[in-house]
Amino acid sequence: MRVLWVCNIVLPVIARALGRECSNKEGWLTGVMEALDRAEAFPVELGVAFPIAPGAELLRGSAGRVQYYGFRENTGKPELYDAGMEKDMEEILQDFQPDILHCFGTEYPHTLAALRAYGKPQSSLVSIQGLCAVYAEAYMANIPHRLRGKTTFRDWVKRDNMRRQQEKFRRRGKWEQEAVRLTGHVAGRTDWDRYWTAKWNPRANYHLLRETLRPCFYEGQWQYGACRRHSIFMSQGDYPIKGLHYMLAAMPAIRRRYPDAHLYVAGNCLLRRGLLAPIKISGYGRLLEAQIREHGLEDAVTFLGSQDAGQMKEQYLRCNAYVCVSSIENSPNSLGEAMLLGVPVVAALVGGVGSMISPGEGWLFQGFSGDGEGEMQRISQDLGEQILEVFGLQEQVTERTRKAREHARQTHDAQENLGFLLDIYRELT
Repeated sequence: MRVLWVCNIVLPVIARALGRECSNKEGWLTGVMEALDRAEAFPVELGVAFPIAPGAELLRGSAGRVQYYGFRENTGKPELYDAGMEKDMEEILQDFQPDILHCFGTEYPHTLAALRAYGKPQSSLVSIQGLCAVYAEAYMANIPHRLRGKTTFRDWVKRDNMRRQQEKFRRRGKWEQEAVRLTGHVAGRTDWDRYWTAKWNPRANYHLLRETLRPCFYEGQWQYGACRRHSIFMSQGDYPIKGLHYMLAAMPAIRRRYPDAHLYVAGNCLLRRGLLAPIKISGYGRLLEAQIREHGLEDAVTFLGSQDAGQMKEQYLRCNAYVCVSSIENSPNSLGEAMLLGVPVVAALVGGVGSMISPGEGWLFQGFSGDGEGEMQRISQDLGEQILEVFGLQEQVTERTRKAREHARQTHDAQENLGFLLDIYRELT
């Protein structure tokens, strides 16, 4: 059976073959690929297509048993649809001749281009990651209205302040909804993504397909005695949806009880660094800077930059609490990684998070529900209270973390998830 994957990034095994730097995003795809490669009972010939620069030559080659293709797309402007991608997709499909087209994610217009070029809904599968159309409505995440239209020099040059970023999500959502309408099969993992995809395409068959995470997260276990006391870890915070502004607003109350409390944030740092920083900072970055100054957090927040799987694992194991305070999520991989390692989890119940973790497995609270008055304060206060409870329990947190770990080991069971994937592929042929 020949299966063509359409991905948002260059997978690490292909990046290494091309001599490129590996992306740390969507690392769970590597877990799926490795599991698929070991599936002797149901061999799959795998092709992988991914975006390359718009002006480049169409790329093709092989990395081990995987045949790969690069199609041209401006990923810096995912709100724009380039019909030229359909021609690239047609060439790739003609060359690889897949029995199944499997698109991972709907966030970029290349999924729509691939489905249009393939034209076989009955053998097309779209795996849901996030949903831009829904994310757009939670994009501002209770940021004060007076700040939403603020434009820095960087925002003016890029035409990319927070309001425009939200509008771009809405535009991406239009391509996304059309893509969902063109597929005959949807693979999802939460009640939330099932609801929205059924609303957009009630004829599509929905398949439950949970994620297999990167191998290193299945080994090791968090221990209170080995963690940095009163430390908090967030896996990302570089745009409003991730809710870093909620966390910064919660820090003063936490530090009144625990003056040594420290926040560590992975991923892109939006704060000013270097000589050109004043002209590079975004409106959201300026908001974060203002919060840090207002609350005297200059020595209480560390931005870690991009982290590979091993570095992320180290941060999980060293923190006292992992926090997911996004205004919207489907099923964040970082939450699954933390649960697998038995890290105390503090999470906002939004989107599909409730399909991943139950109240007895973490410290949960109601997250974003709209732009009502006092919502920002409520969320920050609830977040702070849950973190304080985790810190106060010390090693007694392990009763919940044990349950979370057991749940995650079932949710992210590599062998079981591989079986589900192969069953779906059988159904599509």
